[in-house]
Amino acid sequence: MVTTIHIKNMVCNRCITAVQQLLKEQGLDYTNISLGTVVLNNPLSEAQKQTLSNSLDALGFELMNDRKSKTIEQIKTEIRSLVHSSNADLKTNLSQHLTNKLHQDYQQLSNLFSSVEGTTIEKYFIAQKIEKVKELLLYDELSLSEIAFRLNYSSVAYLSNQFKKVTGLTPSFYKSLKKDNRKPLDEV
Repeated sequence: MVTTIHIKNMVCNRCITAVQQLLKEQGLDYTNISLGTVVLNNPLSEAQKQTLSNSLDALGFELMNDRKSKTIEQIKTEIRSLVHSSNADLKTNLSQHLTNKLHQDYQQLSNLFSSVEGTTIEKYFIAQKIEKVKELLLYDELSLSEIAFRLNYSSVAYLSNQFKKVTGLTPSFYKSLKKDNRKPLDEV
């Protein structure tokens, strides 16, 4: 019987590798592992669950037990994947995307997210996009108009205004700093 567990702060491929190693060390057999989710081949005993939880905590992850936390983490994972994946389609409607992926009404997802996180899904989405803009500016491979196009901004001016509103800096000034002050994705 398969068991699905959800893990908070599992936000990148290195996180997946770390969790894979941990599962191997604990002799836990899994069929699938992706951002925030592991599908185990067998159910966990309470002792195994506690050991896994403690080990995950030591690595900066958290085993999620309640449905609300799992839903919040699924929303964050979908948004991070949408923004930070190189083949993501940012032209998609965010509310429709989340509804399709999570099979829940967007209004319910939005209300839950706002009540638990203290911010809206849209603001979280914007924060993720701004972190991606910072990353792309530091790589210095794309022009600002190419970044705006890639992240589905209607114009460079709109991107610049939103960037300044969130960071307090213009994109060009941020780029001139040549300083990597991006936030880890799990802290956005």
